[in-house]
Amino acid sequence: MTQRFLLPIAGLFAGLVFLASEVFFTVHQSAQAIVLQFGELVAVHETPGLKMKIPFIQTVIFYDARLLNYNLPVIEVTDGDQKRLVVDMYTRYRIKDPLLFFKKVQTRPNAENRLSTIVDASMRRVIGRVTLSKLLSENRTRIMGEIQQEVVASAQTFGVEVTDVRIIRADLPRENSEAIFRRMETQRRQEAKQYRAEGDEQAQMTRADADRQKIQILAEANKKSEIIRGEGDATAYKIYADAYQQDLEFYDLYRSLEAYRKSFRPEDTTMVITKDSPFFKHLGN
Repeated sequence: MTQRFLLPIAGLFAGLVFLASEVFFTVHQSAQAIVLQFGELVAVHETPGLKMKIPFIQTVIFYDARLLNYNLPVIEVTDGDQKRLVVDMYTRYRIKDPLLFFKKVQTRPNAENRLSTIVDASMRRVIGRVTLSKLLSENRTRIMGEIQQEVVASAQTFGVEVTDVRIIRADLPRENSEAIFRRMETQRRQEAKQYRAEGDEQAQMTRADADRQKIQILAEANKKSEIIRGEGDATAYKIYADAYQQDLEFYDLYRSLEAYRKSFRPEDTTMVITKDSPFFKHLGN
């Protein structure tokens, strides 16, 4: 008897629990919800708490109310210098209007695909007007501000509020980096070769100038030495002449003795001369 009543009661309780689960639903603080009836909007719940809906007729779709991060796929863009750049970016956004979000994109993957397309187009448009040096300088903040303004305006059309757009990394493609490295290496080699050639030319000019100065200095020194030597000889001749004029016999004797000293060398002197030659006049008998 007791078992016969317990089974219906348990079934009724289970039915009530199931019915309650279909009637009541909870919106958490980190979420927001929209209630649809046959695909048409019935209610939007942006505040947390226990909510109600008509079972089996109305459905609930939950959306995240928190700030969401989305790392965009790596894209290649061309800057103002016609250089290809590999750009890695991320964006932060939140679902601001869940109803509009549902009507336009419905799901988060669809929204992020739209964001990726918008950011890609904005990046190409803005970075195509600037150079790589500006992108890597303090102008980067202003450039990112321009991109964010365009993305924010476009994202509002499907109920998304974009709060930030950032470049994580902006590099040249690997093949470009290697080509630039090779080109820089070639340029440095050419510059080094040019510097060496200019150095050799300068060295030759310096040596030539030094040789010219050397020849000029030696010529001037020889000229001065000849002048001094000539002046010395003239002074010596004058002294000799003065001395000769003062004592002719002593001068004649001195000159003869000088001639004897230079001529009479026992190792190699052979003279053939008569004994009454004037050369021996001062030797006497």
